[in-house]
Amino acid sequence: MNDMLWRECVRFHGHACPGLALGYRAAEVGMEQLGIPLERATDEEIICVAENEACGVDAIQYLISCTIGKGNLILRPSGKMAFSFFDRDDGDSVRVVAKNFDRNGDREVLIQKILTDPYGNIFDIKRPRYDLPKKARLFDSVECESCGEYCREDKIRLQNGKKYCTDCFDQYDRG
Repeated sequence: MNDMLWRECVRFHGHACPGLALGYRAAEVGMEQLGIPLERATDEEIICVAENEACGVDAIQYLISCTIGKGNLILRPSGKMAFSFFDRDDGDSVRVVAKNFDRNGDREVLIQKILTDPYGNIFDIKRPRYDLPKKARLFDSVECESCGEYCREDKIRLQNGKKYCTDCFDQYDRG
């Protein structure tokens, strides 16, 4: 574990916590499994699919520069502490899933356990259940005929022949 990188992750996130430690270790283990140095992605050569919206995602963003804005961080919230990493250059992938271990007790002790125990005590290593995500696309913007705001064309909805953003669209649901 690199103490300086951990402190920088804590500074980026705002505090040290077990969730951030899990994200830190997941990034470290994922990159090790892919044979990639723990370094920041310049574009979409490394992709992370995070199955949660928890603290660990901040470590992923900081350590390997997978971000939503760049298109190489994809949120698939299943509620699992799991991260899938993809190497776009060679197509290799790995899924790092936190095990159900005792998370009670002193917070600092737990953080140190996550950061320093052998990764096999903390994570299961698997293959992602989905293919390498497509590269991020640029879309034209379309004006909503109700509010006048522009949104991506793939998010526009048609209702009674008019174009509506998801905020203005009157969702029809019989369930």
